[in-house]
Amino acid sequence: MQIYLDYSATTPARPEAIEVMQKALTQQWGNPSSLHEWGQRAATALELARMQVASLINALPESIIFTSGGTEADNLAIMGIARLYTNPQHMIISSVEHSAVAEPARQLEQWGWEVTRLPVDAFGRIHPLDLQESLRSNTVLISIIYGQSEVGTLQPIEALSQIARSRNIVFHTDAVQVAGKLPIDVQKLPVDLLSVSSHKLYGPQGAGALYVRPELELVPMFGGGGQELKLRSGTQALPAIVGFGVAAELALQEIYRETARLIELRDRLFEKLAHLPSLVPTGDRYSRLPHHVSFCIVSPNSTSYQGIDTGRITGKTLVRQLNLAGIGISSGSACNSGKLTPSPVLLAMGYSENDAVCGIRLTLGRETTEADIDWTVIAIEQILDRLMPKVALSRR
Repeated sequence: MQIYLDYSATTPARPEAIEVMQKALTQQWGNPSSLHEWGQRAATALELARMQVASLINALPESIIFTSGGTEADNLAIMGIARLYTNPQHMIISSVEHSAVAEPARQLEQWGWEVTRLPVDAFGRIHPLDLQESLRSNTVLISIIYGQSEVGTLQPIEALSQIARSRNIVFHTDAVQVAGKLPIDVQKLPVDLLSVSSHKLYGPQGAGALYVRPELELVPMFGGGGQELKLRSGTQALPAIVGFGVAAELALQEIYRETARLIELRDRLFEKLAHLPSLVPTGDRYSRLPHHVSFCIVSPNSTSYQGIDTGRITGKTLVRQLNLAGIGISSGSACNSGKLTPSPVLLAMGYSENDAVCGIRLTLGRETTEADIDWTVIAIEQILDRLMPKVALSRR
């Protein structure tokens, strides 16, 4: 029995998306910029996909710029605004951003920009007052993640973006984890830029989109033929984009029913693991992504030897053990060159460096069932029961 619980990392492409991708590869393989029949067949498919993705967030089709994924969309949003200015300015991000936002911000700092990283509380939430107090006369861009991929917390994006709108400051949100799972309406939500990704909502990898509010000026990241309203040059990856379009359309059709189902499964998993003292929930328990469950593993009998926590069961330990049991989850910490690195997100939330290598994330999807949840609970119980005594014995 195999159970996949890592849908925040990627999702399997839906059969409907694969079908239209195959059609694009065999019947619509022309260059969408060409004027002849072959090109126009491709262009028609491209614009249909643009309308499908636009409908997912209630945007005008012409405000959708296709990219290679969420990372490129984030970079286009941040660098596209930054390059409007000859002199360095001030921007604001959160302390729990995805690296696709955190890294461009760090690069801007190297170019002389000032970057404020808003603090979060123990649940990973930003207080709107902190944003208000961080504004400066030269603040030109605010980028706040909508739904945090590691701990599941939803930010008060409407309140935060309203603060930006009241000061005429450009506001961007990375909505990669939210789009297709919760309703988004950019006609009501006062955001200027919003990033989405195909492979997070059962489309193929290799496609994403940036919503750009009409009349907002951006500088393209690179030059070329001027595709995508001159903001993203290069021949569009049509098979991936049409798959993205169909996946977005189906996600919109199913969003209320599927979201309610995922919330029930999410809460079932939280409740069935609540009796385990070694699993401490992370993130906001209720203002949360509907498919997201996360914990920090606490090893109550662990000890420190020369600064090293010898009894710590890390997130990666549990990931590997569950993989052996046929269950796929992910760890909240990163591993570089064989060394465990504390999660910047958990550190920002106030966790110690020892605890910040012990995060795990279980994310649910279309194929997840109650039986999957119950079997996963049994597997986690057995693994922790097996590992905890060994931790204690190893120090005797």
